[in-house]
Amino acid sequence: MNNLSPPVRPFACRVAVGAVAAAVTWLAGCASAPPGTSTTTASTAPAPTAPAPAAPASAAPATGSTFNIGPVTDPALRPSTSGIGGSASVAGQARTFSTQLATYTAVGYDALPGWGRDDFSEGWPAFLGSCRVLIGRGAQWKEICDRTRSVDPKNSAAIRGFYEREFTVYQIRDDDRRPDGVVTGYFEPEITGSRNYSPPNIYPVYGTPEDMLFLDARKLPPGNATVAARVQGRDVVIQTGAFNTRDLGSPGLYSLDLSAVTRDTLDRKVRLRAQGRQLLPYFTREEIETRGAPNAKVLAFVNSATALYEMQIQGSGRIRMANGEIIRVAYAEQNGQPFRPTLAQNKNGQPASKVRTRGGAIELELDNDDDDTGSDNTAGIRVRGFTLARPEQSGAVIVPGRATTGPVIGSGIKDPSYVFFKESAGGAGGPVGAFGVPLQAGRSIAVDPRSTPLGYPVFVSTRQPGTGEPMQRLTIAQDTGGAIRGAVRADYFFGNGTQAATQARRMKERGQLWILLPRGQAVAAASSSTVRTRGGAVGADLPQCLVPVEGQCVDD
Repeated sequence: MNNLSPPVRPFACRVAVGAVAAAVTWLAGCASAPPGTSTTTASTAPAPTAPAPAAPASAAPATGSTFNIGPVTDPALRPSTSGIGGSASVAGQARTFSTQLATYTAVGYDALPGWGRDDFSEGWPAFLGSCRVLIGRGAQWKEICDRTRSVDPKNSAAIRGFYEREFTVYQIRDDDRRPDGVVTGYFEPEITGSRNYSPPNIYPVYGTPEDMLFLDARKLPPGNATVAARVQGRDVVIQTGAFNTRDLGSPGLYSLDLSAVTRDTLDRKVRLRAQGRQLLPYFTREEIETRGAPNAKVLAFVNSATALYEMQIQGSGRIRMANGEIIRVAYAEQNGQPFRPTLAQNKNGQPASKVRTRGGAIELELDNDDDDTGSDNTAGIRVRGFTLARPEQSGAVIVPGRATTGPVIGSGIKDPSYVFFKESAGGAGGPVGAFGVPLQAGRSIAVDPRSTPLGYPVFVSTRQPGTGEPMQRLTIAQDTGGAIRGAVRADYFFGNGTQAATQARRMKERGQLWILLPRGQAVAAASSSTVRTRGGAVGADLPQCLVPVEGQCVDD
């Protein structure tokens, strides 16, 4: 659950800057809670001597490649060459195709740096975990997952052969057709706390508020007018016809100012609340801290506002009680407010981390300097390779039904995004990600589900944080988060513990991604010649999602 985003990694969990970004798109960033297993190291095979994390793959399969594009004899399966509005692309038959955010180019397995050296048995449990969900996605996935039973789970070569037989590899490039992107990291933090309010444990960990309402953003009319809406249970339905204030006397009918609505969420859900006869965006962080959340269950109290904020960014965590009991929490919801963290400044007074605003979200801008690691920022919260400033002043927050002993000044954190949690099962496994399965340290990643569907194998080529050693391995996309935005974008799950925290906080490396698609799977519309501009391709008919899945990524 990377960060502050709605389940679609919901906020999941990690803020990734670029993530940190949107993180909250969801603040959460992740919808999953990082697994509690130890960090998996890179492949046990000898590391490549070449320092570069990944060499750009050729658009055409490499010589000797196991990938083969056979002739397409069925017109219904032949990929379109018009660029837009043609028949669906078919994995293994189309050399290239596009969505609004990404371009996918077929390559051979031998074009993947380090593919032959990876220990595939390490990540096999993660793929089998995905199969528990994927078997419900149609006959093709069921057949693929059924065939895993004949594979020796301890035989790396056998597992590699399985992937090469069942999947076709496509390199993911962004909407400018650049292969390089950003790989960050997240982990499962642990905070000291209590079931009851007892100083210094004064900061509540909230569950999902019962007064939060939801609206399908795809059903919003264009423009910024005020419209009438009806509340049915916890769902908001926009009414057709001209708005008339006299209609507000009707039971269940409210006014909604569309100019205040954030439409750009991955799960296409708008979070609202009712106040009188109006529907308003759900409360900001500051409002929750200084007014309380009386309609939300308090799961626990923790002793640090800063640590709680980091846990919200990560999307999951553990709360350790004085008696040794551990409460594991995972991303449940987000308040719908954009992720807008305060960035630490360098000695020149400029933000130490480079970010850009795009599509209503903050995205990580990879830089080659180390301004955000200098001594000026040692007091900052370090996540996903960038530094957030610690609040200058923090203090008591409002807790419903309890009097405060001092002035209510809140956490001092100005980010309006806020993540709500739910208790999750304990055990030795990792936290549950947005895909609904436990994450595996070293093999699970959070992605943008628009360009990389959850559950799919993804080969990542990047570098180890700190050492710069190549880190090239097959991972499984099992989480997402508001902070994880962009085509060539991955958030690597390091697990829990001190070492995992250190690695995740330092991880911000250039990287490349390749997705493994089931052979014969119909995906996005073919588009080998579409003209692109920054922010998307020209042509409204290009799909937003490579593989639209309700609740993870949905096309308009």
